[in-house]
Amino acid sequence: MTRLSYLLACAALAAVTSARAAELPAEIKQAGTLKLTVNSTYAPMEYRDPATNELVGLDIDLAKELAKRLGDLKIVWSETPFAELIPSLQTKRADFIISGISDRASRRETADFVDYLATGPQFFVMAESAVKDATDLCGKKVGTTRSTSFPVEIEKWSKQNCEPAGKPAIQYVPGENSIDVRNQLKQGRIDAAVQGSETLPYAQQQEPGKYRIVGEPFAKGYQGIMFRKDNAALREVVTEKLAAMIADGSYKAILDKWGLGTNAVAQPMLNAAPQ
Repeated sequence: MTRLSYLLACAALAAVTSARAAELPAEIKQAGTLKLTVNSTYAPMEYRDPATNELVGLDIDLAKELAKRLGDLKIVWSETPFAELIPSLQTKRADFIISGISDRASRRETADFVDYLATGPQFFVMAESAVKDATDLCGKKVGTTRSTSFPVEIEKWSKQNCEPAGKPAIQYVPGENSIDVRNQLKQGRIDAAVQGSETLPYAQQQEPGKYRIVGEPFAKGYQGIMFRKDNAALREVVTEKLAAMIADGSYKAILDKWGLGTNAVAQPMLNAAPQ
């Protein structure tokens, strides 16, 4: 065999291997369904429309388009508290998780993330608050969802910006979900709150004049579609379909529909978040 023939054969083998890796798992193909679990309290990513009680959101639209491209699969939705999303994946109640979940190094011990949306924690207060700058929050009570990466990010920001200036540390107050945190803020139990930058424009739209954003996102991260480590085949085929959606503009159209076009990524990324 000539060197050229050998190289061509290797290339052909690699192409075949890649094609095989991107095939839908047989059990999903045979069932014709995708089992997906969400926490429907994180608008505009996933939530129940108050008018219709229909499950809607950016993640819902992305999942539906992916299911269509995977072979017109039917999605069987289930809902669970945010803290139960990862267990639902590990116990195979869900085939993958697309539910406003951040890619974090601590979560990669048992799962892989295909990152599809830029995000970052951001402070906000009631519109009438005297807080002008983020450093005004030093020593104040700041709430966020306990099961996210935001408590750690708040502590890190406080150590970098409050204590070195001789100011008291931020007092973190836990909440069950974003709705609970906003309610605590409205009831005056906390001075400020932190949510992902993707959710605040929607909250401001739903309650005009109620909230005021303080500063820019103070950390950078990504939301990802979460897969079990032993399900690389599904991860690869979903990545392939997502890349095609980015290339043909359908991904961007969905983000624009929900007012999050600026949170787009240029391509799907595997386990790319820095934290």
